Amino acid sequence: MDRHPPSSLPLSCVCAALILTCHPLASVRADSPGARSQASALADTLHRPLDQILDTNVRDGFVYYRALKSERGRLDRYAGSLNVAPGVYDAWPREEKMAFWVNAYNAFVLQTVVDRYPMRGASPRYPAGSIRQIPGAFETTRHRAAGRSVTLDEIEKTIVSEFKEPRLQLALGRGAVGSGRLRSEAYTGSRIMEQLASIQKEFVSEQTMLKVDRSAGEVSLTPILSWHEGAFVAAYDKGATGPFAQRSPIERAALVFIAPNLLPLERDLLEKNQFKVTYHAFDWRLNDLTGGREP
Repeated sequence: MDRHPPSSLPLSCVCAALILTCHPLASVRADSPGARSQASALADTLHRPLDQILDTNVRDGFVYYRALKSERGRLDRYAGSLNVAPGVYDAWPREEKMAFWVNAYNAFVLQTVVDRYPMRGASPRYPAGSIRQIPGAFETTRHRAAGRSVTLDEIEKTIVSEFKEPRLQLALGRGAVGSGRLRSEAYTGSRIMEQLASIQKEFVSEQTMLKVDRSAGEVSLTPILSWHEGAFVAAYDKGATGPFAQRSPIERAALVFIAPNLLPLERDLLEKNQFKVTYHAFDWRLNDLTGGREP
């Protein structure tokens, strides 16, 4: 499950950005243990409004975009609160920064969709209602966060990649069915490693992430792994040793990543090492729960 009990502090949710900007910790360096603890608590407070938005509007990775658009004020206020002072951001520990950028990305995607919802684009390359029908949604539209002006692509390919934690790429909800499942909760620094472990465990049971065809001897993976091949290889490939020594580094990394959570018959297939690894096409249909799942 994604959920945890909602906060009972709605006033602090509304004022999170003001608290973070004005709090004395804005001038305190991160090398103080006490400052780190307080900064983490304040960062978690910042994301409570998103936590409530996701809890209300997301089910099994799909979004009630129509309902979200009708009450988008909460989303816009949260997105605005993300432009915290650089000094505040710098005081956070690594886990808080990771949670911050994943939440920022996911919130900006939701904003991008509701700005144009319902989409009915004409590009034959993508489904009619896809976020990809919005020109420049990922490449050129800029958002403000932590004193920076960033696009979605810059968050994914530059900022998130700097953490060298490839599971973060699976936490980014790209507004598409083929993305990692958008959770019905915000990420927090105190729980993000637990949340990422859950993503890895769920990976093997999500058809958009992994398809194992034992009869055809095929393991088909989400292309997200190939998009971020270097990060997954660095984190999971142990080198050309063992039964998979003759396979490519990204294949070895992917197999290490999925192996602990496979079903017994799927593990048997891997042990025989007579299968091919492929990547299925990314599903760019909008993850819209309002209008149903497009065919």
